[in-house]
Amino acid sequence: MNKPSKTKWQFLGAARTRILIWYLALMSLSSVTSVLVVRQILISRLEERVQQSLQQEIEEFRQLRDGNDPETGQPFDNDIEAIFNVFLSRNIPEDSEYLITISEGEFYRASSLALPTALQAEAPLIQRWATVTEPTQGIEMTPSGMVLYQVEPVYLYSLSNAVIPNAQIGGVFVVAYLTAGERDEVDEAVQIVTQVSLMVLAIASLLAWLAAGKVLAPLRLLSQTARSISESNLTERIPVRGSGDIDELAVTFNDMMDRIETIFNSQRQLLNDVGHELRTPITIIRGHLELMGSTPEEQQETLDIVLDELDRISRFIHELMLLAKAERPDFLSPEVIDLTLFTEELFTKITTLADRHWQLSALGTGHFVADRQRLTEAIINLAQNATHHTELGDRIALGSALRQGQVYLWVKDTGEGIAPADQLCIFERFVRGNSRKPHPEGTGLGLSIVQAIAQAHGGKVDLNSQPGQGATFTLVLPYKPP
Repeated sequence: MNKPSKTKWQFLGAARTRILIWYLALMSLSSVTSVLVVRQILISRLEERVQQSLQQEIEEFRQLRDGNDPETGQPFDNDIEAIFNVFLSRNIPEDSEYLITISEGEFYRASSLALPTALQAEAPLIQRWATVTEPTQGIEMTPSGMVLYQVEPVYLYSLSNAVIPNAQIGGVFVVAYLTAGERDEVDEAVQIVTQVSLMVLAIASLLAWLAAGKVLAPLRLLSQTARSISESNLTERIPVRGSGDIDELAVTFNDMMDRIETIFNSQRQLLNDVGHELRTPITIIRGHLELMGSTPEEQQETLDIVLDELDRISRFIHELMLLAKAERPDFLSPEVIDLTLFTEELFTKITTLADRHWQLSALGTGHFVADRQRLTEAIINLAQNATHHTELGDRIALGSALRQGQVYLWVKDTGEGIAPADQLCIFERFVRGNSRKPHPEGTGLGLSIVQAIAQAHGGKVDLNSQPGQGATFTLVLPYKPP
């Protein structure tokens, strides 16, 4: 019973579902806001139009009041009812608009015989309007709906629109407008807009669901690919078909998998190579211990062999640890180095490695920042490697230079050289080049260490060699001023 619930919650937490929920929430909020704003705009425009209509009726009434009777051509004077009769007979109000006249405090006539309940003679609103003494406008909520109105008192003894002080009010003219009908039309229009919005929202949600599925397809493929990846299967990749954010994520994932596959392959190869390299000295040690004689001389001979193999294993482990440390940020301890003095010190150290014709070919001048101990180790490894591929009387030269923003340190020999095929892989771990003079005590890590030291300094190792013409290994380091 718990599994379906978990599946449901997983579905609700899916990116596609979350996108659709947010889309629905935003679209619903925008639709509701739009409908409310549209309704408010329509209502405001309705009230504005009604107010203009009311004001126009009042202005027409004022013109008639201050003018002459069209039947006699004489001023109306104080005949309030005549003014009302003429105005009502000559003006046809709009639908839902009512013209109401009140004479001497009593309901007199209206533009329509079928008045709403709120505008009939006995209605409280009519009674209140009958007592108005100043031009008034307003809005009133009634059982018949909202009423917008303007009230115009008619003064006795008025002259050219100037009211005589303390003049009596002979009647009241009212223009009232019931907006219930037009508000119903507005609400109906809003209802239609709402229905259309809901239909559009439903269709848009379906399209958004399909679009989200298409956009997120690389993510699902990424998840499937990640689940299919194991230590024995690192070749799965995500196909990239575009250049968007999701496709960029797929490219990044593929690049990451390339690096992981390279690391796993490197580790697997490292374990195989380490096992192979350690198997020989362990076999030698075991064999000599099993066959160790009983005499002191035989035991000492066995002990010497065992110690020598243990030293070889120790050196092998030390070099492996050095390569592992080369990837750490604290691998280097930079200091200011005088290139001239440093080159001379290196030359003094390497001349003791073997009986060769040693030569100091060039001395660079200047100061730079680097790790003295690591560079010394790299040059000694290169020099040691040169002694393995040269013979007595061959020349090995050391040189240095500082030019064009780079520091150069090189070891050049006149030995047997390196075949082009070997030059492509000679810096890999446990790779030993073909040589007329093999050195079984080597671990195959020397040149890998040299390359790691150069790369830790931000540089590289250049190799220039031809079979039978010797080899030149050059450390090219970026110049870092003190």
